Amino acid sequence: MNEILLQQYKIVRENGAGFYEQKRGLIKVWGTEAVQFLNGLITNDVAKLEDGAQMLAAFPNAQGRLLALVGVWRKGDEFLFETEEATREKVFQNLFRFTFAGDFFVEDLSEKYGYFLIQNSKFKIQNSDAVEFQSRNGTGVFVPQDARENFKNDLKNSGFIEISDELYEILRIENGWPLYGVEMDETTIVPELDLPDLISYSKGCYIGQEIIARIHFRGHVAKKLTGLVFEEPDAQINPNDEIKSAEGKNAGRVTSVTFSPKLEKKIALAYVRYDFLAEGTGLKVNDFAARVKSLPFVA
Repeated sequence: MNEILLQQYKIVRENGAGFYEQKRGLIKVWGTEAVQFLNGLITNDVAKLEDGAQMLAAFPNAQGRLLALVGVWRKGDEFLFETEEATREKVFQNLFRFTFAGDFFVEDLSEKYGYFLIQNSKFKIQNSDAVEFQSRNGTGVFVPQDARENFKNDLKNSGFIEISDELYEILRIENGWPLYGVEMDETTIVPELDLPDLISYSKGCYIGQEIIARIHFRGHVAKKLTGLVFEEPDAQINPNDEIKSAEGKNAGRVTSVTFSPKLEKKIALAYVRYDFLAEGTGLKVNDFAARVKSLPFVA
C-alpha cells in the first residue's frame, strides 16, 4: 500500500472523517395497501417498522434467491427504499408492477438526490431534506441534487477527505459488506449472506418464503458469507480462488480480497461451506494458511 493511501486510511479509521460519493437508488412507496404489498415481496416485516425507523431487507425470487438487498426507512405512511445502482431498476420494476393491483404507488427518486457514504462519523446532517440510512458499512446520506455541492463542501470544510475507489474497497471488505455482482447476485440464496436481522421468520407469506423458512427451520444453507484472515501478509490470493480444508477438501471460494492496514494482514470475503464455518477454522487458499473470521473484520 502506498504512503498516501495509508495516510488517507488512517484519517478515515482513526478520525472517522471520510466520505465516498457514488450513485445509488432511492425509491419511494406509499398507499393504503403499501404494507400489505411490501410484506408479500420482501424478507423483513414492514408492519412492525415504526415511524422514523429503518431495517435491512431482501427482495427474493420464488426460489429464495436474491434479487436485491435494500434498506427500508419509514416516514409516516411512506416507505423509502435504498439499494445499489446495479439493482435500482430491478427493485423499481418489482414494486411498480403492483401499482395496478390496488392503492399502491411507487416513485423513483434516484436522479433527484446525490448520495454520500460517510465512514464512522458523528457529522451532524443539517439539511432537513436529507435521508439517512445506517449500515455496518457506514452512514448513507441522500441529499437533494440542488444541495449536493454545498453538502460536499461542508464535509470538506469539516476535515473530511474524499475516499477513492481503492480506499473504499479496503474499507468495504473490512466492514464485511457484500457488493452486488461480487458477493451476491441472483444465484445467491438470501440466508447465505448471513446479515443480522435481514429476515423475519415470524411474519406471513412472501415470495420465496417457503424455501427460506425451510432452510431455517429444517436445516441450514450449504455455505455462508464470512471472512478469512491470512497468516502471511503477502499471500497471493485472488477472487474466485478455491478454498480447501486441512484435508484438501473443497471448502468454498474467495469473493473479494485486500490488505487490511488495521489488522496488518491480508483478508478476504468468502463463501465457506457449512462444515468449516466455525470461528478460527484453519483453511488454505493456494497453499497459504487462513483462518475463518466472523464479519465485520473491523468494528
